[in-house]
Amino acid sequence: MFRRGALARRYPSPVTTIPHLRIHSLNDAPIRPGGDHVLYWMVAFRRLGWNYALERAAEAARELGKPLVVLEPLRAGYRWASDRFHRFVLDGMAEHARRLAATNVLYHPYVEPRPGEGRGLLEALAARACLVVTDDFPGFFLPHMLRAAGEKVNVRLEAVDSNGLFPLRAAERAFVTAFDFRRTLQKVLPEHLGDMPAADPLAAPLPARLPALPEEILRRWPAAGEDLLAGKAGSLAALPIDHAVAPVPGVRGGDAAGAALLARFVKDRLKGYGEGRNQPEEEVTSGLSPYLHFGFVGAHQLFAAVAGHEGWSSQRLGSGSRGAKEGWWGMSAAAEKFLDEAITWREVGFNLASRREDSDRWESLPDWARRTLDAHAADPRPALYDLAGFEEARTHDELWNAAQRQLVREGRIHNYLRMLWGKKILHWTASPREALDVMIELNNKYALDGRDPNSTTGIFWCLGRYDRPWAPERPVFGTIRYMSTESTRRKLKVNGYLARYGAVPGLFG
Repeated sequence: MFRRGALARRYPSPVTTIPHLRIHSLNDAPIRPGGDHVLYWMVAFRRLGWNYALERAAEAARELGKPLVVLEPLRAGYRWASDRFHRFVLDGMAEHARRLAATNVLYHPYVEPRPGEGRGLLEALAARACLVVTDDFPGFFLPHMLRAAGEKVNVRLEAVDSNGLFPLRAAERAFVTAFDFRRTLQKVLPEHLGDMPAADPLAAPLPARLPALPEEILRRWPAAGEDLLAGKAGSLAALPIDHAVAPVPGVRGGDAAGAALLARFVKDRLKGYGEGRNQPEEEVTSGLSPYLHFGFVGAHQLFAAVAGHEGWSSQRLGSGSRGAKEGWWGMSAAAEKFLDEAITWREVGFNLASRREDSDRWESLPDWARRTLDAHAADPRPALYDLAGFEEARTHDELWNAAQRQLVREGRIHNYLRMLWGKKILHWTASPREALDVMIELNNKYALDGRDPNSTTGIFWCLGRYDRPWAPERPVFGTIRYMSTESTRRKLKVNGYLARYGAVPGLFG
C-alpha cells in the first residue's frame, strides 16, 4: 500500500514510503517550500529509528531540499509530572543529543522550567518551517495538545501514526472484545505487515544542517543544559515537579536501553514466556512496556526482533480468521503468547483511545459492567481504605501490600498481580467510581508505563472492559470477574516475592 504523499500532490517528488492511513493533517494550512527547514515535533515516539513520523519528516526535508530540525520538548505542568518520569525521558534526550550532534539534523531538547513557559516555542519554529510533522498518539493530554497546535500554527501540521502494526485509522469501529479485535487482525493485518518503518530513517543523506536556531528563540527557550541531560545529582531539584516519586534505581530510559532490553528478552527470556509469565518469582516478562509507552521502542521494532529470532516469514501465517490466541502466526507457542499481549492486547486499547475521548473515564465501560457495578455499589465491603491507605500499602493483605510496594519502588507490578491489585481496590473502596479513581491515581503516579492506552486497558479490564459477565453474581463485584488473594496464593509461588517487597522503614511502612 503505497501512495504519493501530500507533498507529491503539490510538487514533483518520489513516491512516499509512508502508508496514507498513517498520515493525518491537523489543519488546512499549506506547505511552504520557501521555509527555512522541516520541523519534527517529537512528543510521543521518542526514538530515532522505526519511527514513521521521523521518517516522514526526513523524507520531506529531502524532497524540499531543506534542513531537518528536531524539537523534543518536555513539559513541567502535566499531571503526575515527577522525577521518575522526567529522568526516564531525559535519558532519551541525552542520547538523542549525542547521536545527532555530528549529523545534519539540528536537535533542540527543551525542558520547561515552569509550567507554561514553553508556550509559543512551537509556533515560533513553525513560522519559519516548510512543514511540521508530529506524533499521532491517542492517549493522555496529547490529542488535545495536537488539536490546539493545529489551530495555532500557520503551516501544514501532519500527525503520523507510529503506534502499532495496525494503523489506527484502518479500523472501522471500536472493538468491545479482544477476541473480536484479534479475529479482525488475523483477517486484515497481513496487508499491513509489508509496510515497515525504516530501522534508520536518517541513513540516507539529508540537506546541510541548519547552522543554528534564531537567537531570539534560543534566548527565550534555551536547550536543556548538560547537567540536566546527564542526570547530575540535584539537576531535577529546581523543576516544579513531584520530587517524592524518585527515579527507579538502575533503570534508564532511551532508545539504546530499550533496544538492549528487547534483545535480552528475545535471546534469554522469550522461550520461557508462555509457562512462566504468571509466576512473580520468575523473571521471564519483557519489561518493555515503559519503553513502548515513552516511544523508545516501536511496535514494528519489537515484532521484527521476535520474527527474526523465530526465523519467521509471512508465508507461515495461518489461514482464516478464527480469533484463536495461538497458531495463527506460525511461531513457537511462547512467541505467539507474547505477540498476543504485545499486539492484540496493546493495540485494542489504542483502538478505543483513538475513537473515544472518554476512554479513561467511567462512561467508557461496557453498559453491562456499569449496570452490575452500580447495582452493587451500596453493598457492604469486607474492608474500606482511602487513597492514602492504599498508596502507603496499609491494607490487611500482605500480598496486595507487596504489589503496591513494588509499584512505588520500581514503577511496575508483576503482570498477574497487577490484575489482583486492581480487583481488590474495587473490593475495598466505598464505590466502583472511587475504585477507578484510586487505580488511575496510583497507576499514573508511579507506573513507568502509566498514562498510556495499554495501561488504561489493564485498569479498566478489572472493571469489565474487554470481558464478559461471570457467574455467580457476587457482592460488590456483581457479575464482574472475581479474583481473590487466596486463590492467587494457591496458584502462584509468592513467598520470595513477599520477602522481596516487604516493608522498608521510611518507605510506606
